[in-house]
Amino acid sequence: MLPKGITRLPIKKWTNKHENFTHDLVENASFKLRNPREGKRRERYHQTTKNFQWLIQHALDNNLKLRAMGSGWSFTKVGVTEGGLIDTASLNFSFPLTQKYVSDQYALQPEDLYFLQCGTIVYEVNNRLNAKNPPRSIKASGASNGQTIAGALSTGTHGAAINVGAIPEFVVGLHIVTGPDTHIWLERASYPVTSPEFVAWLDADLVQNDDLFNAALVSFGSFGFIHGVMVETEPQFLLTEHRVGNIPYDHVLKSAMTTLDFSGLQLPGTGQNGELYHFEVLFNIHKFEPNDPDKGAFLKYMFKKPIDPSNPHTPLSRSNEFTYGDDLLGIISTVLDKLPGSGLLIPAMVNAMFGLAFEPKPPIQGTVKEIFNYTKFRGKVASAAIGIAIEDSPKALETIVEVNKQKPFPGGLSLRYVHGTKATLGFTKFPKTCVLEMDGVDGGKAREFYEAVWNTFEQEGIAYTLHWGKINFNLNENRVKNMYGAAAVQSWIDARNQLLSPSVLAVFNNKFITNCGLHKVLGAIV
Repeated sequence: MLPKGITRLPIKKWTNKHENFTHDLVENASFKLRNPREGKRRERYHQTTKNFQWLIQHALDNNLKLRAMGSGWSFTKVGVTEGGLIDTASLNFSFPLTQKYVSDQYALQPEDLYFLQCGTIVYEVNNRLNAKNPPRSIKASGASNGQTIAGALSTGTHGAAINVGAIPEFVVGLHIVTGPDTHIWLERASYPVTSPEFVAWLDADLVQNDDLFNAALVSFGSFGFIHGVMVETEPQFLLTEHRVGNIPYDHVLKSAMTTLDFSGLQLPGTGQNGELYHFEVLFNIHKFEPNDPDKGAFLKYMFKKPIDPSNPHTPLSRSNEFTYGDDLLGIISTVLDKLPGSGLLIPAMVNAMFGLAFEPKPPIQGTVKEIFNYTKFRGKVASAAIGIAIEDSPKALETIVEVNKQKPFPGGLSLRYVHGTKATLGFTKFPKTCVLEMDGVDGGKAREFYEAVWNTFEQEGIAYTLHWGKINFNLNENRVKNMYGAAAVQSWIDARNQLLSPSVLAVFNNKFITNCGLHKVLGAIV
């Protein structure tokens, strides 16, 4: 008989949200977790912790591999396993902290902290923070808000917040179930957050260690079950989004791309709505010519300012300005793969799609919840993201344009600029990271293009990383070491070995981390 709160999922196959792959699972090895309905919140949370531990013991007894399943957002098999998936979508407790539960050494105030259970979806976080009095906000968001907080964290989901960074940058504590009879509260020793009373509330073992925390931040479900996540929030703010087209790719734009000094661009809205918060440059690589405004860049940028209580904000109402039908991208993908000479159709198709999806518009103003509220592309989408140093962004762009001439890509390119991460294997690892987003229609044409880009970057000596949750089929042990350095990779492996026993390590292994050389067992570390 299963413990209360655990039900078996009768699934043998699983398809991710973007329909890039269908994955085989072991029969009767997948489960759904729910918080118990009865009892106080602490009792219900504790029971779910015990249920996570029961699942680990069940896996050990039956030689199974397990992974927590969030919203299934990843384009890669980083988050699946050759065993069973654990559906955590119903685990969505969240609450602010009072002074009693905050460390005396914490650098900010109790109201800055918010505790989230692993299955809480980002849009739920936005709604709950928006309902607080006064309203609060997360510090940054990915382009979409349908991911669970644990899933978004664990693959390094980012936006284009130039002074904030990706989601891991505002996570300050993790509750991780590490074995059938162990679970820990993990935070940095250099940045204490919680009081002994909070750790006692969890009934967890306290671990304060910078190296372990930084490794666990981006660990794609391989450090055990993340049950709770502590995030830092801030008072709600307004973003003013501008969309401007026909920007020539010239020395002025290249200077902004490599220095993040935007003064030369003379961006409309500068000085009117606060500091620059988000900067994104989009290119149609099928219609590109230096110094030609008609074949140049499209800019999307946002200014940030505090909300003025004396001037209440009118909620932004926006439609999904441009979305593809759920099946359209899959149909186009099939046509491109099977139609002889289909490569000739790609530029015309992308020109039409790009013109519809990215056109200049009047500025709009909204909160994080309102601005980041939908996904442009749905269905069978291809999405790969490359992290590079901002100094290399012009060379990288020009390299991709040349690759596209030989391997036409059914999609477009955007460059997002993000503050670097402290996560040991966070792909936004450069102090100022430029993320090259290559989004389009999935299929053979896209995959050929991606592989050619990666290979050409290596030939040209452009240092790069790949987003863990997006298309990254060329990753292997050597490439991971080249991307992050042997010392960082070893530190991550050491941390995983320190937090999990060898038998539990095996439960949370999968083919993805094995291919990357991250599965290694080092034996007990004292």
